[in-house]
Amino acid sequence: MHAYRTHTCAALRESDVGQTVRVSGWVHRKRDHGDLVFVDLRDHYGLTQIVTEVDGPAFKVIESLRAESVVTITGKVVARAAEAVNPNLPTGAVEIRAEEAIVQSAAQDLPMPVAGDADYPEDIRLKYRFLDLRRERLHANIMLRSNVIASIRRRMVESGFTEFQTPILTASSPEGARDYLVPSRVHPGKFYALPQAPQMFKQLLMVAGFDRYFQIAPCFRDEDARADRSPGEFYQLDFEMSFVTQDDVFNAIEPVLHGVFEEFADWQGRGRSVSAAPFPRIPYRESMLKYGNDKPDLRNPLIIADVSDHFRGSGFGRFASIVEGGDVVRAIPAPGTAEKSRKFFDDMNAWAQSEGFPGLGYATRKGGEWGGPIAKNHGEDKMNALADALGLGPDDGIFFAAGKEAQAAKLAGLARTRVGEQLELIDQDRFEFCWIVDFPMFEYDEDAKKVDFSHNPFSMPQGEMEALETKDPLDILAYQYDIVCNGVELSSGAIRNHRPDIMYKAFEIAGYSQADVDTNFAGMINAFKCGAPPHGGSAPGIDRIVMLLAGEPNIREVVLFPMNQRAEDLMMGAPGPVTAKQLRELNIRLVEQPGVKAAALVAPE
Repeated sequence: MHAYRTHTCAALRESDVGQTVRVSGWVHRKRDHGDLVFVDLRDHYGLTQIVTEVDGPAFKVIESLRAESVVTITGKVVARAAEAVNPNLPTGAVEIRAEEAIVQSAAQDLPMPVAGDADYPEDIRLKYRFLDLRRERLHANIMLRSNVIASIRRRMVESGFTEFQTPILTASSPEGARDYLVPSRVHPGKFYALPQAPQMFKQLLMVAGFDRYFQIAPCFRDEDARADRSPGEFYQLDFEMSFVTQDDVFNAIEPVLHGVFEEFADWQGRGRSVSAAPFPRIPYRESMLKYGNDKPDLRNPLIIADVSDHFRGSGFGRFASIVEGGDVVRAIPAPGTAEKSRKFFDDMNAWAQSEGFPGLGYATRKGGEWGGPIAKNHGEDKMNALADALGLGPDDGIFFAAGKEAQAAKLAGLARTRVGEQLELIDQDRFEFCWIVDFPMFEYDEDAKKVDFSHNPFSMPQGEMEALETKDPLDILAYQYDIVCNGVELSSGAIRNHRPDIMYKAFEIAGYSQADVDTNFAGMINAFKCGAPPHGGSAPGIDRIVMLLAGEPNIREVVLFPMNQRAEDLMMGAPGPVTAKQLRELNIRLVEQPGVKAAALVAPE
C-alpha cells in the first residue's frame, strides 16, 4: 500500500465499500458526537468523511487533531446509513472507518479558519494567502484560471498561432504607465525595465517573418490598483498577425474568446449564455453617446440619448442656457418607475453629487402624468414629444445629465449603470461582447494646449498618409479597437503603423521630431526600415477573463498571490530593504526622503 494514499479524498464511491484504503489530507472539520468522532478530510480533489468510535484504534490520534492538521488515515470503506447520506458530496454515500491515523503535520492556532464562507479583512487574507487558497471558493477560482489558460493555449495553437517567449529584462519605453526598473550590476548607472507589455517585441517578430505569434505574457506596470486591475503585474493573451486587416484580427480572436466563454459558461452549474459571434462593432463616438463610455455593458438595455435640441428655448431656463452656450443635455430612461417614490429620484441626484457632479435632473411620469420641476417648466407637450422620441411609455421616468459634452457623457454613463442596477435590468447570466472601433487618432490636450495621440501612437491612421496630410487631425480615425465584455475592457488592439514615413508624420502632428522617434523607438523604427509587413493584434487580459467567468467583483480573487492596493506583498514582505553590500554592487545610493533616513531603508548585512 502506498505510504500516503491509495485514493484521493474525492474518489471513493459505494462500489468501494469493503475495501481497505488510505487517504491523506487536511482536517477540514471535526465533530464530536460523544461515542463517535467524525472528521471531514480535505485534499485538492474533495472531501471524505472519516469516523472512529471512542474505543477505536485511531481514536486518540483523531480526537487530538486540530483543524488544518495534515493526517494520513487507513481504514475500511463503509456505506453511510440512509439518513446520513450527503447528496451534495460526490463521496457522500460512504465513509472510512479509521483503523490507523498518522499525523504528518500538526497545525497550530490559525490566524483565519479555512472551513466556512465568512469574510475576513483583506490584509489577513493576503498575509496568509496559503490558508486563503485552501478555501473552497478561492481554490476553485485558481483551478478555473489554470483550465482557462489551457483552453486558450489549445485554441490558439489550433488556429495556427505559434507560442514564443519575449524578454523580461528590456529597455525602458514611454508606454503610458511607469516602468519597474532593474539596476544593472555590470553597467553602473544603467537600468533594465520590466516590460509593460511585449508590444515592440511582438511587432519585431512580425518583421522577422513569423506570421502568427502568441504567448500568455506577464506584464509589469507601476500603477495603482483597481477592482479590474492588479498593481505590479498581470497576464495577457498577447498575439500578433502579419498581412491582416482589422477584420482578419477580429475573425481570428473571436472564435477563441467565444469558445472559451462557452466552455466555462456553465462553471459550477451557472448556465450562462454567450453572445453569438460575430460580436457587434460599435464606433467610439456612438458608444460615448449611447452608453456614456467606451466599454459598454450591453446586458443593460438602457440607451442614452442627446436631447439638447428639445431644450432650445425651453421654459426650463437652466437647460436652455446650457444648450445655448454650446453644451449638451443627455437623457437616461428610467423604465417602469411610476411606483417609485420621490426618494428614489432624489437619492439618484444625491448619488451624482457624491460622485463629484453638480447633480442629476429628473422627470417622473405615472399614467402619462408628468411630475418634477423640469417637466413642469418644460411643459407637458414638449415632455410628451421628448418621451415619444425616446420611445418611453406612460410609466417611464427620465434622468438628465447636462453640461460640457465630456462631463455630461461621463455622468450619463455612470447613471445608466446605476439605474440599470437599481431597477435590476442587468441580466447576470449573460456574457455580452462587443468591439469598440474607429477611435480618434488624435485629441486636443487642454493642459498642454496641443494636439496629442488619443490612444495608441503606433496605430495605422485610417486613410494612411493622405489622411495625415489633408485632414484636420481631430477628424482622423485610427485602426484601433477594444474588445469589451459585460462592461469590462478585455484589451486594446490595433492594426500597426508599419511604415516609417507615416510614423514620422503622425508623431510630427503630435509635436515630436524625427529625432525624437529615432531616439525613443530606435529598435522598432530601424526594423521597419528593413521591410515590415502590414500587421496587427491585441492582448486580452487573462486575469479579467477569469474574473468574469468566476463571477468575481475583484481581480485579486482569481490571482494566486496578489499584492494589496498599495502594491505590497504582505505574505513575502515585498518590497523590502536590501543590504548595503547589495547596493554597493549595484552602484546605488539611497536618497533620504522627508521623515525617513536612508540608512533606515537598508537591511543589516
